Amino acid sequence: MEWMLMPYRRYADFSGRSRRMEYWMFSLFYLLVCIAFGAVMVAGLVVADFDQTAMAADRGGGVLLIVGGGGLVLFLVGSFIPCISVAVRRFHDQEQSGWMYLLSFIPYVGWIVLIVFMCIDGTRGPNRFGPDPKDPVGADVFA
Repeated sequence: MEWMLMPYRRYADFSGRSRRMEYWMFSLFYLLVCIAFGAVMVAGLVVADFDQTAMAADRGGGVLLIVGGGGLVLFLVGSFIPCISVAVRRFHDQEQSGWMYLLSFIPYVGWIVLIVFMCIDGTRGPNRFGPDPKDPVGADVFA
């Protein structure tokens, strides 16, 4: 859970570096929360579908749709900046510019390029964006 919530603690920090673990655990958390809100919305649709004789809002179907949809929108809006910042820090770990994130806006292939870059291991040792997140001390054992 520590890795999943770390980008929220570093909410708008576009400097420094992030490990693959931080990026992918945050992506997993993001996906799970979206699935949970989607399940609440689907439950609202099911309740509304079974209750066609009375008003669905009176039975809870409309309420579930509003709660699920509203919660999803609030979560997406609140997670917009952390999503970008963790991706930018991930690019910094590979000694790439954060502007490389704009590749994700290329239609059809942009998200594939982004996934490939997010899977590449970062540079070992310190780089121009900061110390190595896997070895923050920067000590070489055999030096």
